Amino acid sequence: MTIVTRFAPSPTGKLHLGHAFSAIRSHDRARGDGGSFLLRIEDIDGTRSRPDHVAGIVQDLQWLGLEWDGDVLFQSSRLDRYAAALERLKAMGLLYPCICTRADIAASGSAPHGPSGAIYPGTCRGAAVDESGAAWRIDMAAAVARCGLLDWTDELAGVQRADPLAHGDVVLARKDAPASYHLAVTVDDAFQGVTHVVRGRDLFDATHVHRLLQCLLDLPMPIYRHHALLTDADGRRLAKRDGAPTLTSLREQGVDGRRLADDLRAGRLPIGFGVPNA
Repeated sequence: MTIVTRFAPSPTGKLHLGHAFSAIRSHDRARGDGGSFLLRIEDIDGTRSRPDHVAGIVQDLQWLGLEWDGDVLFQSSRLDRYAAALERLKAMGLLYPCICTRADIAASGSAPHGPSGAIYPGTCRGAAVDESGAAWRIDMAAAVARCGLLDWTDELAGVQRADPLAHGDVVLARKDAPASYHLAVTVDDAFQGVTHVVRGRDLFDATHVHRLLQCLLDLPMPIYRHHALLTDADGRRLAKRDGAPTLTSLREQGVDGRRLADDLRAGRLPIGFGVPNA
């Protein structure tokens, strides 16, 4: 089997060291076995995605010495594929429109918590809802009943039993986002022939939902590898909202990108950052 991996950032901001670490892990997983490494830009958030960030992503990856195979795939060019997947799930009777806001869910005393926060309590399930402007949620219990028990494999954590019910009826599309991360990434990984998904441990739980969507849409199941996250000296994961140093700023300071990439591979990080444990 020829290994195919991908790096799929969203152009809603500049890349930081955590992104670099993940891109290198994905790149090296493929290259180490003579496989292919792909670049996908997840730009369907029309209000936050910016062309200058796309250019910055390309420059940052080249600065790190990472090369990808083939053309860059833009999710904004594949909206028809996501719409087709949604229509297929609707035809199965597995989706329902929902007009509840995040504030509505947060205010609901019946909303339990799961891996991703408050679980939707099903307020609109079975209700008469105007589809105009509504989000589309998956009836998770009905979907799980259709597919039964499912497993997936992580190269670091081993075989996992999928538990999508823990996430509740997640949103698969909204008026301002024609496909959720869950739906788009599942459809695109299959389209691009990705055999090994290498990404951060923060997305481990999301894989339970992706495994279910693969079953419902008759898509192949890749092997996963959820690596540890880079942290700061206090053990907090690097994030845009916390002001993590960007690769652009390091590049502009004259840092050698290829040397930085080699340091990240070896677990040597700039002063002030922790060391990943896997």
